[in-house]
Amino acid sequence: MSVDPDPRFVLHRLTPSEWVINDLRYEADDTRHVVACVYELAPTEVEVVWLRELPLSSTYGTPFEVLEQIERIQGTSRATRPVPIPHRPPPRAR
Repeated sequence: MSVDPDPRFVLHRLTPSEWVINDLRYEADDTRHVVACVYELAPTEVEVVWLRELPLSSTYGTPFEVLEQIERIQGTSRATRPVPIPHRPPPRAR
């Protein structure tokens, strides 16, 4: 697994069983800064309360799986405009 030297999302532990995922694109006093709250239900199960509209599950195995999913879904949404292709008339028949 590669480590991003400048990550956008970070997992921050609040208590031994609670975490938040922060979006570093926004300042700490911005309501968009906290993306999700993660709560440990069992040693192999966490529950997620999403604070953004994201098509993701509400349960995972670990807090790190939650962070990986948010990074994956946000990484795939970076669509770009199509590259224009010059058009030329068809070649003439001889």
